[in-house]
Amino acid sequence: MPLTARIALNRPLRRLFDYRIPEGMDLTQGQRVTIPFGRQQATGLVVKTGVKPPEGITLKPVAGTLEPWPALPEETFRLLSWASDYYQHPLGECLFTALPPSLRRGRKAEEKTEQWWCACNTSASLPTNAHRQRALVDWLATQPEGAPESRIVQAGFTRAQLKALLERQLARMVAPPANSHPATPIESPDRQPVLSDAQSAAASVLESSARDSFSAFLLYGITGSGKTELYLHYLKNKLEDTDQALVLVPEINLTPQTVARFEHYFGARIRVWHSALNDGERLSTWLKIRNGEPVILIGTRSAVLLPFTNLRAIIVDEEHDSSYKQGEGFRYSGRDMAVYRAHLNRCPIILGSATPSLESVHNARQDKYRLVRLETRANNATSPDISLLDIRSRPLEGGLSRPALNAIEQTLERGEQALVFVNRRGFAPVMMCFDCGHIIECPRCDTRLTYHRRDRAMRCHHCDYQTAATDHCPKCQSEAFKPVGQGTERTEDILASAFPETPVVRVDRDSTQRKGSIQSILKTVNSGKPCVLVGTQMLAKGHDFPNVTLVVVVNADGGLFSVDFRAPEQLIQTLLQVSGRAGRGSKPGKVLVQTCHSDHPLLKTLCQGRYLDMADQLLDEREEGRFPPFRAMAIFRAEADTMANSLQVLDNIKSLASAPGIDVWGPLPAIIARRADRHRAQLILNANNRSVLNRLLTQICQHLDQQKLPAGARWMIDVDPQETG
Repeated sequence: MPLTARIALNRPLRRLFDYRIPEGMDLTQGQRVTIPFGRQQATGLVVKTGVKPPEGITLKPVAGTLEPWPALPEETFRLLSWASDYYQHPLGECLFTALPPSLRRGRKAEEKTEQWWCACNTSASLPTNAHRQRALVDWLATQPEGAPESRIVQAGFTRAQLKALLERQLARMVAPPANSHPATPIESPDRQPVLSDAQSAAASVLESSARDSFSAFLLYGITGSGKTELYLHYLKNKLEDTDQALVLVPEINLTPQTVARFEHYFGARIRVWHSALNDGERLSTWLKIRNGEPVILIGTRSAVLLPFTNLRAIIVDEEHDSSYKQGEGFRYSGRDMAVYRAHLNRCPIILGSATPSLESVHNARQDKYRLVRLETRANNATSPDISLLDIRSRPLEGGLSRPALNAIEQTLERGEQALVFVNRRGFAPVMMCFDCGHIIECPRCDTRLTYHRRDRAMRCHHCDYQTAATDHCPKCQSEAFKPVGQGTERTEDILASAFPETPVVRVDRDSTQRKGSIQSILKTVNSGKPCVLVGTQMLAKGHDFPNVTLVVVVNADGGLFSVDFRAPEQLIQTLLQVSGRAGRGSKPGKVLVQTCHSDHPLLKTLCQGRYLDMADQLLDEREEGRFPPFRAMAIFRAEADTMANSLQVLDNIKSLASAPGIDVWGPLPAIIARRADRHRAQLILNANNRSVLNRLLTQICQHLDQQKLPAGARWMIDVDPQETG
């Protein structure tokens, strides 16, 4: 009987494909192969060998192997197989997510070798005016083993000059010497972070975990308490020279400053992983991890999927952050995958946050996680004083009240810095005609266009549609066409007018698009000179600004009355995180929270700054409402050319979803029902038992794969959703 292999492809198909293994070819699980697929050659991953071939069918043979070793070792393969089942996503796409883009396309798993050059022993001559080429010949003559092209360019020569010497046979390309790629040194600098008494007490608890067994710690450390120093101290004391470790951060923009601090203590062991790296950089890091080099990897959520072979510790910083949940395609949670990976690897994991997610607090309540408290700020700094500023009946300038502007002025006069938090990009949310009331809406979405004055553009932040801004109402041609509300650009303009001698630095997704822009902004702020920072949630995450002593929250009311059951939790987390940017140095901090609901009990509790008390209150409300984490939730979403077709898909799902212990809500149109000319609806399943829900979801997904959908319709599933709108 011929040997058969079951192969997964990087395609949205919930099935695998059987191929015959040619005689003499050895395959193992997780290995990359090339296979004939239709009229094309495709790259696949071996899922299983020794499969019984189907009767009466002649299987095509595997064309070849790309490496003699598995790209995905056993533990990584088990992790992704579990994720495919849990998140109800095709196995092939899950497995290929662990590969860098170049390997998904079938490139060899080896780093591109740099071209080396040396001088030729020839009597060929150069023109008298070819001075740089002559200098290059002389320079190459001093390199007996040759030199890599990058070093030649660094020496001041060009590739065009090399090409000219090659044509004249005065230089030639050679193989690099055997020792041209020295191994990454594993020695870390002989430095240890200095801990305070409170940090030392927390460190002793974290370090009590056994090296080769699973243990989960929830590190509740208030903002400015020095959680990063704890991470560094833990890794310094727990890792051996041959161990690998993973440190997850929620945003790319946090990576540079985190990397700098870790490199100070671990030197060349530090590598990074995020979407801004090019293919070569990703492949280089992937190979180091797969080859078992003693890497400490700092990365965003997809780093948890990589093929570690000697992983001994995992740290998830800002574990509450919604950025850890993938929003499209393979909708996994990087934080939850990290916990399961630590379980598979039998290694400790630390989940750190000043505002832990309610799911993690609930796990700590149930003793699944060990709660470690760090409630004292480092360097004798004090927690900021949080005050509510009622703005009802107050005139506002760019969203700022006069008391807030006065507080900023006083802060700058003391030589300190202020941060203004505006949770909106752009100049203003909308442009409105004050004569006829017309507001420009997105022609492709059920939402309004945001005015960006810098670019004179009206943009949709949901589908990226944009059009030129106009000074006249497009409906009645009135000149009373004005911006309404506030965004970061408008607040920036108001502050620049109010404080013309002080730099105003805007930090949002628009101002940080260019590579290196966030580093430039942080350099300005870290200089310590008086300035005003204006930004969105990007400013609320993990940044350390020692001279920021005042934080002003422009409008805190957005999450108080949302239809999303997670909104109060996310509001409190955001407000406490951004408040934590104040007073991190030797000077005390102050926070002004502008609100129209200063008597709201949640905001009153916020002023006391005791997050775990608020978390307990919110968890009690969740339990009473029968929401996660007390029940398991999944959402089916459908989109089509018409709302009727979207609802038809979900009605079909609803007919399959009846089971004991499962509540079905909907189907209903999404909050933004039309997006990019697609009509969106959703169906929510809420279950008492997670296993029962998972089995039901598997049955529904298998049924849907065999059904013909209405023309142009498609569906997707989101398990443990972070957004229910």
